[in-house]
Amino acid sequence: MDSHSAVETFESALSIGKPHALVILDLTVPGGPGGVETLRRLKALHPPIHTIVSSGYADDAVMMDPLRHGFSGVLEKPTTCRRSRTS
Repeated sequence: MDSHSAVETFESALSIGKPHALVILDLTVPGGPGGVETLRRLKALHPPIHTIVSSGYADDAVMMDPLRHGFSGVLEKPTTCRRSRTS
């Protein structure tokens, strides 16, 4: 989803009283606004929003100090997901 669509989706949920509890934003998006700009737009709509910034650029200033840039935390790429097994 691009930045424009993400903001529209968030705004729509907010307008019906069901704001998203958490948003994960990619730091860089080819050809469009990345996570920092999208976060600015989302915070203008709903300042208490919780956001995670995600990127493979671990040495980027935003990734190294997400709180200073308005994010709640980071999710470094690549990520792995393990499926838990049930008995």
